[in-house]
Amino acid sequence: MTTATDVVFRPATAADADALTELERDTNLIALGHVFAGIPFPYDEVRDRWLRLLADPDVRVEVAGLPARLDVYLAWDAERLRHLGVRPELWGCGLARRAVERADGVCRLWVLRDNQRARGLYEHLGWAPTGLEQEAEWPPYPVELEYGRG
Repeated sequence: MTTATDVVFRPATAADADALTELERDTNLIALGHVFAGIPFPYDEVRDRWLRLLADPDVRVEVAGLPARLDVYLAWDAERLRHLGVRPELWGCGLARRAVERADGVCRLWVLRDNQRARGLYEHLGWAPTGLEQEAEWPPYPVELEYGRG
């Protein structure tokens, strides 16, 4: 089984856009199926968002795994953790913790209120809700909570 110490992160490129989108879809189907049930995954829109992030010089995107089948991704800027996803078969091996630690210096993030697994991870790592809420960008526009640390 893969462990967090086995994983080597690398900068993502535009060539990773499909694999990033597929991993985001796969993790959302399992972790957030109760939130997005019956709503088709917005593949093209999510892929376009990844391409914009990958082209943004202020955003760092890193991945680990095979180019065609990533195990983990994370994206962050100077202040905010923007995206984190781990292949469901690897949940619990410490990979999410290791990824969050790579985003050194970030002090804010948004997480779906109904994503109990992610909220538990962030709270375990010392993050706490700030009290701010917003709608998520994809239908059915569930509530996101802002978390902060430090």
